[in-house]
Amino acid sequence: MELLANLRDSTARRSRAAGKLAACVLRDPEAVLSMTTAALAAEVGVSEPTVNRFCTGLGLKGFPDFKLQLAAELARQQPRVAPDIEAGDSSSQVIAKLFEATRASLDRVQAGLDDGAVEAAVQTLEQSRSISLCGLGASASVALDAQHKLMRFGVPATAYTDVINQRVLTTNIHSGDCLLCISWTGRTRAMAELAELAAAAGAAVIGITAPGSPVAAHCGPVLAVEGGEDTELFTPMTSRLAQLVVIDVLATRWALLRGGDYQAHLARMKQVLADTRYPAGKSGGRS
Repeated sequence: MELLANLRDSTARRSRAAGKLAACVLRDPEAVLSMTTAALAAEVGVSEPTVNRFCTGLGLKGFPDFKLQLAAELARQQPRVAPDIEAGDSSSQVIAKLFEATRASLDRVQAGLDDGAVEAAVQTLEQSRSISLCGLGASASVALDAQHKLMRFGVPATAYTDVINQRVLTTNIHSGDCLLCISWTGRTRAMAELAELAAAAGAAVIGITAPGSPVAAHCGPVLAVEGGEDTELFTPMTSRLAQLVVIDVLATRWALLRGGDYQAHLARMKQVLADTRYPAGKSGGRS
């Protein structure tokens, strides 16, 4: 039984002093963490040996051990949105911690990204007649970003971000088509099955995922993305940014591979898009 649940248990047989100590801890467990044995004894009105007997009665070695157990339990209960972010962090602390975590994540992904795999992936994209980009959850937004970037190369590029359409997709792709699977953990069952079905249909399958994972097992070139973020416990943050950078690497290398022809194509595209924007320095408002 958890420590706090034990203290709340009304059926537990406790002395009057132990009951007072339990009530004190339950009122403000955070405050108890900063107390000495003498301070807690004075707060409740009991002796220091009584505090130690209270702790050993709970199966612990004494008050220091009690505080360790209590701190660990409170930490497990603390809602957190990202590793190392604490409930009481200020804006400046959140900024510093998230930027530091992002830089560290990108460094890890860069160190593990094989240039040979990148080159093989770009060659696959160049030779494909269509590109399907698939991601689920936080990776879905990365698939949409990849669509935005890769459709500029003149090859049909479409993002699929729900399981049903992804499964239907596998009945329509064949040899000469490319599927790009995006999965941080590489353990999403639907994504692994999608990669397997696409490979069985003869399509080339590229993975932006964890190496050695179930998804990676069905991919040709695997662009490794292991940045240390546990997205099962925390809201995905740095993982998504790392995936976006890998997409940028692919798009940039592909553009370089295309050379001058792509630059001319990009210039025509810019001209087509020019009429969708107000000239620089204009507000667009009416007087």
